[in-house]
Amino acid sequence: MRACDRCGKSHMMGGTRKLLRGHYNPTAYTKKRANLQWARDPVTGKRMRVCTKCQKTMVKTKRARPAKKMPAVAKIETK
Repeated sequence: MRACDRCGKSHMMGGTRKLLRGHYNPTAYTKKRANLQWARDPVTGKRMRVCTKCQKTMVKTKRARPAKKMPAVAKIETK
């Protein structure tokens, strides 16, 4: 079964409802698949199948800038 290697997202079952003479008749259940893409893991460098939501998160964390360091404050010596 195809699933996202990071979050485990896979397919979902979904159906349509057709109005037929005053009653809803569930017809044609289909399998809605996750949008999986090949991507490289930023930590290990291995190829893996990830959903597009995880792929966006991976790009954001890779592009995140490191926090700026605060300037050093001189220590005041007390006697």
